[in-house]
Amino acid sequence: MPDLALSFVIPLYHSAETIAGVVREIEGFAIEGGHEIILVHDGSGEPTSAVARELVRHARVPITLIEHARNFGEHNAVLTGWRHARGAHIVNLDDDGQNPPAEAVRLWRQAKEHGLDVVFGHYEEKQHSAWRNFGSWFTNRMTDWALDKPHGFYLSSFRCVSAFVAQQVVGYAGPYPYIDGLILQVTQRIGSLPVHHEPRKAGTSTYTFGRLLRLWLSAWINFSVLPLRVATILGLVVATCGFIAICVVAWLWMRGIGPEYGWGWSMSVVLIFSGTQLVMLGLMGEYIGRMFLTINQRPQSVVRQIVQSGP
Repeated sequence: MPDLALSFVIPLYHSAETIAGVVREIEGFAIEGGHEIILVHDGSGEPTSAVARELVRHARVPITLIEHARNFGEHNAVLTGWRHARGAHIVNLDDDGQNPPAEAVRLWRQAKEHGLDVVFGHYEEKQHSAWRNFGSWFTNRMTDWALDKPHGFYLSSFRCVSAFVAQQVVGYAGPYPYIDGLILQVTQRIGSLPVHHEPRKAGTSTYTFGRLLRLWLSAWINFSVLPLRVATILGLVVATCGFIAICVVAWLWMRGIGPEYGWGWSMSVVLIFSGTQLVMLGLMGEYIGRMFLTINQRPQSVVRQIVQSGP
C-alpha cells in the first residue's frame, strides 16, 4: 500500500534559478494523507545539483533527490521519479514554475473525486513561444492518428496518475519511452481539467526542436505501426502512378503521337521511385535501429546517487 497520498515528481534540467520557489510552494500545502517531493536531476551540471541538495537539507516535507549519471531526457527522468514515488497518486510538473503547484493539487482532487487513473492538465492559454505551441498542437494532432485515444483529447506533460498506472508504466525498459503512449496502453479511465499556465519565472526554455523531434519519433515509432502503413500506401500509390504512366506512354507510342520522351522524363521517374524507396528504407531502418538498441539493453536511465531528507 502507498505510504502517502500524493507524490510530486519534478525533473530538473538547468533549473537552479527556479526550482526553489516551486519546492517551497509545495512544502506549504496541507495534503490529507501526506505528500512528498521527488526531484530527478537529469545531468545538467553542478549548479542545479547544489540547489537541489540544499533543498533536501532544509526540507519541511520528505524530499528525495535522484541524480542521473548523465542527461537522458524528460520522459526518462519522469519514469525514474515514478519508480521511487510512494504516493497513491503522482503528479509530475515542470521545474520552471509554469505549472503552478496549486493546479497540480486540483488535478489530484479531480482524479480522486471521479475515480480516474489519469487526469491531464489542459492549458487555457500556454505561455510558450509560438513554435513551441505549434509543436504541442502538432504532437496532439499526430497522436490522434497514431495512439488509441479519444480524437481531439489533449495530452500534456502536466498530469496526475494513480500508483496503479505508474507501476504498470515503469515496467517499460526501452531507451525511448513516450509516457502518454504507455499510459494509453494501460488504461482508458482518463480525464482532463483546464489549468492555468504561468510565464516562466527565470531563464529560457531548454526544450529545443531536436528534443521535440525525438518526442515525435518516440510517439510514432515506439507505439504505432502507422508510419510503416503510410510508407506502404505511398509506395503502392507511386507504383500505380508509374504503371499508368507506362501504359499511357506505350499507347502514345503505338499511335505515333505525343511529345518527345527523353532524359528529363526518365530521370523524373527514377527520382520518384528512388525517393519513395529511400523513405521506406529510412522508416524501416529507424524501427530496426530502435529494436537493436532495445535488444542490446541501452539503459533508459542510470541513477548515480539518491539523497533523501531526514524524518
